Amino acid sequence: MAGLLLSQSEKLFIVHGVQDDYRSDGRSNLDYRPMELETDLVDTATGSARLRLANTDLLVAVKTEIDVPSPDKPDLGKIEFNVDCSANATPQFEGRGGDQLAVGIANLMQAAYQSSQAFNLKQLCIFEGKQCWKLFVDILILECGGNLCDAVSLAVKAALFNTRIPCVKAILMDGGDVDLQLSDDPFDNKLLDVGTAPLLVTLCKIGDKCVVDPSAEEESCSVVSLIVGITGTPSCYSDQENLAEVGGKFSTIDMNGPGSVAPKTLKDAINQGIVAAKLLDKALAKALINERKENIRTKKSSYGFLK
Repeated sequence: MAGLLLSQSEKLFIVHGVQDDYRSDGRSNLDYRPMELETDLVDTATGSARLRLANTDLLVAVKTEIDVPSPDKPDLGKIEFNVDCSANATPQFEGRGGDQLAVGIANLMQAAYQSSQAFNLKQLCIFEGKQCWKLFVDILILECGGNLCDAVSLAVKAALFNTRIPCVKAILMDGGDVDLQLSDDPFDNKLLDVGTAPLLVTLCKIGDKCVVDPSAEEESCSVVSLIVGITGTPSCYSDQENLAEVGGKFSTIDMNGPGSVAPKTLKDAINQGIVAAKLLDKALAKALINERKENIRTKKSSYGFLK
């Protein structure tokens, strides 16, 4: 964080540790901090997730709305991201201090998910050229402890995995009008395919080397960071055996900070980001699938007229 106060001795200690592949918290340059993930927390949302990455804490809620598809993309649905920074997250967010950061993260997520190789927007189509689902992904940053972009992308993918869209039938009426019929059964819904949904990996350049998952202290010692969006691996989210492992493609790339990156450092950082994204996606898929199975196993029977 830009406003974090560190002495020159503390900064020098962090920089020298990164050069020796031993960071101040004991991690190597390729290690992430411990994470905690919960899903299905917001009853008023169709999908939600909360992620804690060390001192970084954020909540994501997904809501749905029926909309008209864009004329140039009649068979695609829509997805929109909104980021809100709590004033209690860090002193820099007081007043309107977090607005610029919030807009930057929202634009980065929008670019990552609009790639044709990333999230499949065709699954949101109800009636081509007439009606589609629009997903509103609201992200609330509760506490800021470094590496916001990676944490946001992980929480968003978890929330989309948890999202259940009501089943709807579209009937074409006379005159070209469309009549939509939503199912009355609250359990009559469909899950989203999030296998290719991208993850963001931040590579923070400190000295001559790059580290993943930078802490707030490490971010203050860096003059430039590279953020790469990597598409997910669908085979991690499927029960089918012998499914070809695809993914690991770019959906977006961005740089923050006034510094520069040499071509060789840029190439090495991109390869490092691809490896990190694949490992993160496998771990995320395993946690989400296990949680879904556990929820199904412990699900209580429904009673009353909604049964």
